Amino acid sequence: MKKIGTNNVELTGYFPGVLGKITELHAVYYHEHWGFDISFETQVGMELCEFMRRFRQETDGFWAALVDGSFAGVVAIDGNQEDGEGARLRWFIVEPDLQSLGIGRTLIRTAVEFCRKAGHKQVFLWTFRGLDPARLLYEREGFCLAEEHDAEQWGARIQEQKFVLPL
Repeated sequence: MKKIGTNNVELTGYFPGVLGKITELHAVYYHEHWGFDISFETQVGMELCEFMRRFRQETDGFWAALVDGSFAGVVAIDGNQEDGEGARLRWFIVEPDLQSLGIGRTLIRTAVEFCRKAGHKQVFLWTFRGLDPARLLYEREGFCLAEEHDAEQWGARIQEQKFVLPL
């Protein structure tokens, strides 16, 4: 268990109810801040459940952060695409009230270190322009912007970005 500020942070794997917490946090946050619609929530829920259904410990990673026993954030590594683009960092999010405490940095570093130990040659992630605090975390870990394009999805117009980290 790590101490961040006055909070005790524990990284754990799956626990009952965590998939719902992740889906809800994404849906609420991205609706409130970016206007995303129900298609975003359903995509997160479906893809997250599919990932957990086929989860392989050797190539996939999943870490939920708990602060004083309560859900605080999450990150996952999907190694399913290793033959193509590399391992994919997914579902990274920290509860808004707990951002800027180092939880996100801990989650990202844990995921990248897992990728190195698992033998992944590259890690990539998709995000969009405007999520500057997350982008700063990615760039501090060595991720570089590799692709950027306009997209219309989830009921919004965004500028999608792909970040890549060769290992």
